[in-house]
Amino acid sequence: MTKKIDFKTEDFVVYPTHGVGKILGTETQEIAGTELDLLVINFEHDRMTLRIPVAKAETSGLRRLSSRKQMDLALVKLEGRARVRRTMWSRRAQEYEAKINSGDPVSIAEVVRDLRRNSNQSEQSYSERQMYQAALDRLAREFAAIENIDEETAISRLERLMHVDAPEIDSSKDVDADDDEDFQ
Repeated sequence: MTKKIDFKTEDFVVYPTHGVGKILGTETQEIAGTELDLLVINFEHDRMTLRIPVAKAETSGLRRLSSRKQMDLALVKLEGRARVRRTMWSRRAQEYEAKINSGDPVSIAEVVRDLRRNSNQSEQSYSERQMYQAALDRLAREFAAIENIDEETAISRLERLMHVDAPEIDSSKDVDADDDEDFQ
């Protein structure tokens, strides 16, 4: 009577609001007097375990990793020109958050592309930097799982694709003047 499980133990999957996780297996629990078969998914990055009823896995948005073709589409978006819109940040932030939480790598790549800043551009606000980093991390985790590489290597490859001219660890004003001259 239960639906056929499309996911197997050890499969990497993407849950829209949490990103890439690994299926640990299935378990049966009694909840409110009803026995439910649950998929157990570990999100190592968030140090979190999620249990989803097997019957609701597909409708919850849980999916397999993107195909290489789908990831290639995301990478093409990433290399594109940023679309700067002059709407209020609060409205753009809502749109970016929705794209990140969609779990779609192409949409997440759009957020990374649009929020990316090079050294010759104006400073980003704290919330812009946070959202950029969240989107980059989410995209990098899926890219890393597809390419079978670690997350740091994935981030470095993605930034190279975007022609990021310097790692943006901290964009405070205490940058040496010599560093700025290299990018002009």
